[in-house]
Amino acid sequence: MIGKDRAEWILTESGALLTGHFILTSGRHARQYMQCAKVLRRPDFAGELCSALAEAFGGDGVELVAAPAMGGIIVGYEIARQLGVPSVFAERENGVMTFRRGFAVEPGQRVLVAEDVITTGGSVREVIALVEAAGGIVAGVAVLVDRSGGAVGFGVKKTAAYTAVIESFEPESCPLCAAGAAPAVKPGSRTSPQK
Repeated sequence: MIGKDRAEWILTESGALLTGHFILTSGRHARQYMQCAKVLRRPDFAGELCSALAEAFGGDGVELVAAPAMGGIIVGYEIARQLGVPSVFAERENGVMTFRRGFAVEPGQRVLVAEDVITTGGSVREVIALVEAAGGIVAGVAVLVDRSGGAVGFGVKKTAAYTAVIESFEPESCPLCAAGAAPAVKPGSRTSPQK
C-alpha cells in the first residue's frame, strides 16, 4: 500500500490538493479542496495511486470494476487494467444513475466499485445499488481520496489511497471570511451534493 506521505506528495505535486478559500458542493467553506482530475491527468501518478488500490484487492476475486461517471471512470479503468479485468461505468440518465452503453453486471459477478473522491459516498452507494440489483456481489470499494477521514462506510471492504478530514464551515461561521481572506471560490464540477 502507498504511504500517506507519498500519496499526499503526489496529490500536492499534481495540483489536486489545493489550499485557499473554497466553496464546497454542499455550500460549506473550506481551507482545502481536492480536485482529483488534476492527479488523473498524470498517468504516472494515477497509475501509482491505483496500483496501491489494485494491490489491496488483488486477492479478492474481483471480476469487474464499476465506477460512477465522471470522476470514477479513469480510476476504475486503471484499477481494472492492473487487475486484468473489464471496467464499466454508470452515468446519470434523467437524474438516475444507470448502466448504459451495453454495460451490465452478471448475476454472481464479483464487482469492485471505484471512485476518485468520497465525502458522503452518495455516488458510490448508487453504483453499489445497481450492482446488487443486477445480482452482482460487491467485493469492495476503492477510492483515491476519502475526504471523510474514514468515517464513511459501505458495509464492505473499503480502501483509500489517501484519507483525510477536510474541515469545513457554514458560510456564516467561516473563520476565513471573518479574517477577511480572499473571496471563496467554487472549483468543483457539480452543483448538488452527491459525493
